[in-house]
Amino acid sequence: MEKQVLESSEERTFQYQNSLPSLPVPPLDESLRKYLDAVKPFLNQEEYQRTEDIVKKFENGIGKELHQKLLERAKTRRNWLEDWWLNVAYLDLRISTQIHCNMGGPGPYIEHCWPPKEGTQIERACVNIWHTLKYWDLLRAEKVAIERSGNAVLDMNQFRMLFCTCRIPGVTRDSIGSYFKTETEGECPSHLIVMCRGRVFAFDAIHEGSMVTPPEIFRQLTYIQKRCHSEPDGPGLAALTSNERTKWAELREYLISLDPKNLTLLEKIQRSLFVVCLDDSSPHATPEDYSEVTRLGLVGDPTVRWGDKSYNSIFFSNGTCSALCDHSPFDAMALITMLSYAEKKIIENEGKWKGSDKVRDIPWPEELVFTVDQKIIKEIEHTKELYYKKVSDVHLVNYAFTSFGKALIRKRKLHPDTFVQLALQLAYYKCHGRPGCCYETAMTRRFYHGRTETIRPCTMEAVEWCKSMLDPSDGTYQRLQLMHKAFAKHNKMRKECENGKGFDRHLLGLLLLAQEQGLPVPELYVDNAFTASGGGGNFILSTSLTGYTRFTGSALPMVYHGYGFFYAIRDDRIVTTCSAWKSCPETDAEVLCRTVFQCFQDMLQLTLAAQL
Repeated sequence: MEKQVLESSEERTFQYQNSLPSLPVPPLDESLRKYLDAVKPFLNQEEYQRTEDIVKKFENGIGKELHQKLLERAKTRRNWLEDWWLNVAYLDLRISTQIHCNMGGPGPYIEHCWPPKEGTQIERACVNIWHTLKYWDLLRAEKVAIERSGNAVLDMNQFRMLFCTCRIPGVTRDSIGSYFKTETEGECPSHLIVMCRGRVFAFDAIHEGSMVTPPEIFRQLTYIQKRCHSEPDGPGLAALTSNERTKWAELREYLISLDPKNLTLLEKIQRSLFVVCLDDSSPHATPEDYSEVTRLGLVGDPTVRWGDKSYNSIFFSNGTCSALCDHSPFDAMALITMLSYAEKKIIENEGKWKGSDKVRDIPWPEELVFTVDQKIIKEIEHTKELYYKKVSDVHLVNYAFTSFGKALIRKRKLHPDTFVQLALQLAYYKCHGRPGCCYETAMTRRFYHGRTETIRPCTMEAVEWCKSMLDPSDGTYQRLQLMHKAFAKHNKMRKECENGKGFDRHLLGLLLLAQEQGLPVPELYVDNAFTASGGGGNFILSTSLTGYTRFTGSALPMVYHGYGFFYAIRDDRIVTTCSAWKSCPETDAEVLCRTVFQCFQDMLQLTLAAQL
């Protein structure tokens, strides 16, 4: 009896989903006031005057009507943004999402259990896979701890998308297939997909009702690897997922028309738990420099990862590893929570399997052999050429700043995330001589199915401070005053965004309503100020804090002349990933990253000098 009571009083992962508050619609006047504030750094007096008039006109005219309609929409939905955001931010895109939208990041295991070492790929992979499978088991049993921010329960829906989830290309709009089910909901697919040398294999992670162990996974992976290394390479069909979306959708239809069996195989990949990629590269990696392993995770060999899958777990031949994920079903924090769980377990067991070495007689992996013809083979070759041409232009650095980290920043009574964002503003100003419009992700998970809101770190306060830092006639006290103002402003914006009081998603909603009603695009959205300040996906700096763990993530820039800038803040270091396009003459990822590091030092010096 006692045990029953205990178990039922334990929280279940998804138990509060239905009691989470709905996503609010902020008041129109407040959103517009914040918008005006955000465009200021990019306009002169005259331009600002003009934008102010446009905003006034919008607020008293069409904007007012659209806002009413948005409030109506919000009455019937727990999250008025959800479907819209999924479509506009992800599923409607026609570019190669594998290159431009996917996110990826390196495994930090080289810092403790697993330094790079040839010949360890399979043994490390099977331990890593096993801990990931244990997490899937916990999630199915709803035993994964509910995340909170302060006392507020956070939405856990994204965790369902970590497993058995895949993007499916469509001719005009993609869709997401998600086949995960908790134990109470019913049967859940339990097979893994393994990709190696252009070939695709599958095996079940459950045998006779219990999970396969690392020695059993080792047997399966060794079988696959031996076959792939002694036989000719496969066609590398997975490369097709890196195409532009409409092209991939058409090729997928063509594949299915060649042989209905191809559909069964595609569905088997879509439904799988996740994809294990055995990659032949041996990227260089040190705790201070993850650049190569990050780059090869994000834009490596397209024939051994399924770009549409929500989680590709990549193992390189020297025992380093990486992840590649489709961004549409979840944001990075859900993945990082899972990876941190697995990492903790790996460390506890010193990177080894300490259980039984017994290997049951489980069925060998089956190869998924697609029916292909000359046309498909030609298309795969063509796709690979295009892919390598595009990704050879990617400049990506992933360095650790090791002089200090969260501990020292907190000691100076500063918010670590704001510290990095302001250093980035200063660095961009130093490198480019002008303010850089910036997108920082804020999490809105305290609301039902909440995902993100945009914080715009390039504020007037930040710009005033940057100017002061570059003006030799300004003293320490002046600079410090302005820095504290910039910090206060950023902290206030973050809080507002997390509480559903940002303005970017609100303005997007109003624009989408106008489009749905077949109305002309309101002037506010075609005004130069809108684009110059980053609106409509024009942010020069696309940034995100990936948390306070050993995991960092990365993605490519939002615009050609921009940067991707992602960072994890640890007690003793700040690990940053910066990406840009080599062919763009005005950007340089290496220089920006090094300048940010210099700015970290300058900011700390400023707070120390103030004490003298």
